Amino acid sequence: MDTEVTTLTAEQIAARSPGTSYQELLDKEVNPVPDCLRDNTNPYLGSENISVDRYLSREFHQLEVEHVWKRTWQAVCRETEVCEPGDTFVYDIVNMSVIVTRTEQGELKAFRNACLHRGRQLVDKNGNYKDLRCPYHAFTWSLDGGFKGAPCKWDFQHINEEEISLPEVKVGTWGGWVFINMDRDAQPLSDYLGILPSHFERWKPENAYKMIHVEKVIPCNWKVGWEAFIESYHAVATHPQILPYTADADSQYDVWGDHISRTITALGVPSHHLKALTDQDVVDNMLGVSAMVAGQNGARVPEGMTAREYIAHLNSQEFSGNHDRELASFATNSERMDSILYSIFPNFAPWAGFHPNITYRFRPNGNDHTTALMEIIVLCQLPSNGERPKDTPVRRLGENELFSEAPELGESLGTIFDQDLVNMPMVQKGMENVESGELILANYHEVRIRHFHQTIDKYINGEL
Repeated sequence: MDTEVTTLTAEQIAARSPGTSYQELLDKEVNPVPDCLRDNTNPYLGSENISVDRYLSREFHQLEVEHVWKRTWQAVCRETEVCEPGDTFVYDIVNMSVIVTRTEQGELKAFRNACLHRGRQLVDKNGNYKDLRCPYHAFTWSLDGGFKGAPCKWDFQHINEEEISLPEVKVGTWGGWVFINMDRDAQPLSDYLGILPSHFERWKPENAYKMIHVEKVIPCNWKVGWEAFIESYHAVATHPQILPYTADADSQYDVWGDHISRTITALGVPSHHLKALTDQDVVDNMLGVSAMVAGQNGARVPEGMTAREYIAHLNSQEFSGNHDRELASFATNSERMDSILYSIFPNFAPWAGFHPNITYRFRPNGNDHTTALMEIIVLCQLPSNGERPKDTPVRRLGENELFSEAPELGESLGTIFDQDLVNMPMVQKGMENVESGELILANYHEVRIRHFHQTIDKYINGEL
């Protein structure tokens, strides 16, 4: 990112949409606004172009394998998916595989997924296991990684059984998620997450269960897919159907440290790109679009109430049962309806708020830098005394299966992902034809992309 750019004035750096800002919408809230939503970092991280080689080059992919995937904290599964002794989850990232398991003592452990005899992968699929037994020659380890034995032990007198415990991988938890890090010298997860735990303390994602989990192989570098979900700038061209109720141009972008960033896009208000929409127009376009919005088509906005207030009211009626209190008594309109999307570097993006929340995850499809695995997970919160449904297993969509054809997502929400899916392979193909070899980024709307690439560079350059 060495391209020479024009020096900007302070006024140019501070340029924002002339529409109503998210902070101005918060000024109209009746309930107290939490400090985490008032946090407005106003980031400017430069105006340099970035090279297409970061997406196209096999060499750059290998740098990411060595310096990013082997050294960062990555979300694996929900704690509830490994809650009983013997519950085991397999996480694959590029050419590496990790086992996460729950020991008989109730402790979470993570290990490299390889037999120390001949290297065969120990565990092929998620399940509940009494021990970790290699299917090839039956070398066996306990759930806490200690060696238990093998057939014909007399033929292995040259090994010290006390020295062949399974190599451990660092494991941590936050918000009901299990994270792993293959770097034994990595900072604790709590330090890595920075401000995130304090921001999410109010929304309690640890109380949620996984109600939807869909994944699909997409024909592009994983970063192409990831970047489509950390900016709202593309909505005007890619998702025109959501503009009547989405303040895309007035989204707020924030970054903290190297690992955390956020987009907040207000809903229940029309895009600044559109003119002369009524509150009823907003509601008519918004109702029925996803599990995150309550109410039925045909609902009328009560006199004296804005569309945003009405949607928040409907969501309070619909989702208060998922919490310990009536939402309207304390939660802001924003928390009941807006897209409050955080990201944890490198590839995990959880929504926040008091409604069912989407979480996105992107990673390379195996060790292929030209395709990626895209995951859409929806969490539904539960009251503290509520019975927890079983987490739904992941469902892999076929090569020609659209997101809108997944009944879990529904046609309206699935169509939004299908629209993104149309762009992704065309971005991958188009970058091959960018004559300059460089891509241009907006200073504000795409600041999270710039922040993301700057953090990649810090890992590659040994600064993190």
